[in-house]
Amino acid sequence: MAGKLTAADLEAELSTLDGWALAPATSEDELVHNLSGIYHTLAGLEFSNYDMHGVAAGAPRMMARLFNTRMALRDRLAAWQAEGLLTPVVQRGLRDLFRAMRYASDMLGEAALGFRTLNGHSAAPFAFRGGNMSTLINPRFNEGRDLPFQSGDVLLVRGRHHNSAAIARIGDVDSQYSHVCIVYVDPKGYHHCVEVLIEEGGIIKPLEEALAHDLGRAIVLRHRDAALAQRAAFIAHEHVKQSLSRYGKPILYDFTMQNDGYKRLFCSKLIRLAFDKATEGKTMLSSFPTRLHMTNRDFFERIGVTADKTFAPGDMELEPDFDVIAEWQDYRLTAALRHQDIVMDKLFAWMDADNLRFKETFLIGMISRFGRVAAGFSNTIKSMIASVVPKVPPHMPRKTIATIVMLHKTAEPMVEELQALERERIDVFAHPLHPHEIGEYLERWREKTGPDVGYLSPSA
Repeated sequence: MAGKLTAADLEAELSTLDGWALAPATSEDELVHNLSGIYHTLAGLEFSNYDMHGVAAGAPRMMARLFNTRMALRDRLAAWQAEGLLTPVVQRGLRDLFRAMRYASDMLGEAALGFRTLNGHSAAPFAFRGGNMSTLINPRFNEGRDLPFQSGDVLLVRGRHHNSAAIARIGDVDSQYSHVCIVYVDPKGYHHCVEVLIEEGGIIKPLEEALAHDLGRAIVLRHRDAALAQRAAFIAHEHVKQSLSRYGKPILYDFTMQNDGYKRLFCSKLIRLAFDKATEGKTMLSSFPTRLHMTNRDFFERIGVTADKTFAPGDMELEPDFDVIAEWQDYRLTAALRHQDIVMDKLFAWMDADNLRFKETFLIGMISRFGRVAAGFSNTIKSMIASVVPKVPPHMPRKTIATIVMLHKTAEPMVEELQALERERIDVFAHPLHPHEIGEYLERWREKTGPDVGYLSPSA
């Protein structure tokens, strides 16, 4: 295409990232400088400048390059930690960079797929199977076959609901993951997923079921001490199994997000318990916890969060003792997840800047009070509940139910508008919206909406 840069030009630009990733650093300033070089190179890439037909054809190769560069960075975490270089500034820089590199790879995958979305197509493929471009395997662990899971593998995932986006973005750093669980392989070779869910508390399910259910992206992380990982998996499995027995006490979800105490658990707190017990207290995850520093605490208070720092699922990305074995993403969903991420960023920023608080309507009040007996309600109320909270746990506070529903109903129209805008951009120009364009569009949208944003209103 006349005037357009080629796929070869884009590959050449991406090849410069390796130099930054492998450059030596002996101080925080040098390391931040190197990470910033990669970040700004990616941020400056505009698909509008390239021939997208050629980019789509070469996308799998470029996605592999980006992933390998990210793995080269991640492989240096342990050394940087030993050298005292993993300061809060570096941690933030790494998380921002990993997110930017993943967004770039996602958009390449979407282009290779012809920007096809999940709507009207088959369900998501089984994660980490089939050897297609959806699965990216760390070169150090690539055996040329489907990924063999091991007992103790930690699975970091992202769901498709807006509350998943909120969990991923709730802290002082922006993650792309909302849930974590541990794999247990029993003596007969059956693979199980041991986890704690908001709706069900502590549960055990077949790994195949967990990987086939409603996922947009996932990472397999493996502790470098295989025996320790196996002990941790056994401890997690037995802890949850006993709670589900006839004489056990069910493990309820811990909405406080406090790291101390194991009576109630949230998803990553189960992983903390497992490795804590497996090492007799020597390993206390996470190494680099997420801080919950919103000035406007209304959202935290409504959902029951009392912690000011926590072990968030996304913290696993920076754990130096764990290797990333492989990543998987459904490129029919990654654009929607990206839109959710940026919408949630803006909603949280507006909550703080404009002191916005959730305001319940009569209908929301009805849903939050009677969601557990929704079978007798009208189809309108039932659909509102089912689309946001498929199963309401008996211990979920009324305010939490109301807030999850209001968050969903506030974010959903914004995401739908972004998806329509992006579809128009792709149909006309054959490339997606850049993340900075999405953020700018949402700020213009905010200027036109007046003081209220969905169910959010300024505090009186």
